[in-house]
Formats: sequence, C-alpha cells, structure tokens
Amino acid sequence: MVSRAGGSDRRVTLHGWLILDKPLGLGSTQGVSAAKRALRNGGYGKAKVGHGGTLDPLATGVLPIAIGEATKLAGRMLDSDKVYDFTIRFGEQTDTLDAEGKVIATSDVRPTASQLETVLPRFTGPIAQVPPAYSALKVDGQRAYDLARAGEEVVLATRDVTIHALTLATPPGDDPLHDATLTAHVSKGTYIRSLARDIALALGTVGHVTYLRRTKAGPFTLDQAITLDKLDEIAKARSLEHSLLPLSAGLDDIPALALTPDQAGALRQGRVLAGIAADDGQAFAMLGVLPVALVEVEHGSVRVVRGFNL
Repeated sequence: MVSRAGGSDRRVTLHGWLILDKPLGLGSTQGVSAAKRALRNGGYGKAKVGHGGTLDPLATGVLPIAIGEATKLAGRMLDSDKVYDFTIRFGEQTDTLDAEGKVIATSDVRPTASQLETVLPRFTGPIAQVPPAYSALKVDGQRAYDLARAGEEVVLATRDVTIHALTLATPPGDDPLHDATLTAHVSKGTYIRSLARDIALALGTVGHVTYLRRTKAGPFTLDQAITLDKLDEIAKARSLEHSLLPLSAGLDDIPALALTPDQAGALRQGRVLAGIAADDGQAFAMLGVLPVALVEVEHGSVRVVRGFNL
C-alpha cells in the first residue's frame, strides 16, 4: 500500500511487508538497514522499518521486514510459528552450538538415520529446552552472548516450546551419519541449535548445527522472498511497491471485518462500536480495501487494538 505526502513533498510512502531471503552473515538489524537504504535510494517517503523475527547471522531465509504501518503488526510475527531446514554435524559440540564456535566436546559415536528417526518422537510436541548460552536473551540486564564471549558462565532457564513437526530429510539407512538434515515446524521461542544439541545427546553423541535456513515465518514463505540484490535493483528502479505485500498479508489467520464509513470514522476516533454481528476474537477492520484497525470483538462490541494511519 502506498500513501502520498501532502504539500510540496509528493514522495510516495510505503506501508506493508517486504520479505527478504536473508543471506549468510547478515544480522536481522542489518536486514532492516538494507530496507531503509532501499527506501532512500528509491526516493520514497520516510517510514518506520522493523523486522518480524530475529534470524541469526549464520542462518538464511525468510526475514519479514515491516514498513510503515505494518510495523504495528511486527509483534504478531514474533509470536508466530516458524519452519526451518537444518543440518546436524555429529561428533563435535561447539560453545555456540553452530559452526562459528570452538569445539568443546567430541564423540566417536555416529548414529544411523534409522536410529535418528527413533528418537525424533521424543522431540515432537510440547518440550522443554535450555537456550544456547550464545543467544540474545538477557541475564541481569545483559545479553547472554556478551557474557559468554567475556568468558562468564551463563545459566539460562529452561523454556517450554512446541515442536509441531520434525522430519528427517536424510534418506533412511543403517550407515553411520556424519551429517543429517531435518525440517522442523516450531513455536515461537524455539532454538534450533538447542534442538540439535539435545537430539545428538539423545543418540549418545554430541553435535552442532552447520546449516540453518528458515523457510517460513508466520504466513510468509520463501516463494515471496527477494534477495538483497533484487531489493537494490527494484529500489533503484523505484518499483519497491510492486514487491510489497499488504498489511493484511501478516494477518491471514484472522477474519476481515467490513466497515461503513461512519463505523470507520468512529474507530479512528477511538470509540467502541456496539451491536456488530461478528464472531468474538480479533479481526482486521477494513473500509473497502483500506485497512482501518486491528480490532477485538467481544459480545458484539468492537474496540481498537492497533489503529492504522492510512
């Protein structure tokens, strides 16, 4: 969605989602910076930019970038399910639980694909896991990875997460595996590095992640993602809006609520609508094709959760 500034400044301001295929070595905040740079290079109006879920620098794949009024929905992306492809290398555990760290434990045990498949049910459904010491979680106000890099012992609390599905991409067999690739559909807060560590330990060995790619974040998939090179190209061509997904793309799990002009005006003023025939729960209030607000419906009353200035 685009809006145009008033007065003498007629630059287009964008509102919606850009889905990046984040490359290796780039942090999520750098992805946000790349989007801001693209807006500047394309001569677009100034807009807020944020991301919908941190992705480690050593991970690639789907990074939702919220632009303009979509930043008001970025928090919902943090709470959404994710899907990852990842590879475990058996025989070595690193302090970071990925290929970036130093080896802290080794084992000569190499499981077979058949053995691996037998332990996967233990890690499917609700599970408890200890996050990696090298993570962005805070301990006494400081990032865990900062404390770990300073040589301090980091003890993080166990957290409850849900692994909705966990499948083995490596062909089944009885040959010892050096590496195995899996796909995981997980709830918010799940650390794939911790999952890989715990799977290896359950097999009587150790391991770490050598490959991690997010293929889905909430409703967004790799099919919708563009590379940084493509982002730069379309920014210079001033055609960013053609790759922009609407605000509603981040809300595909909730129903739309059609409004009359009077109802839209009331919600924009922060008033509560009464006598609305709609199911209880959240809804995406629309005036025609124009997003008005994310609302909460309860017993026929509608109140604004997040209003959109469009």
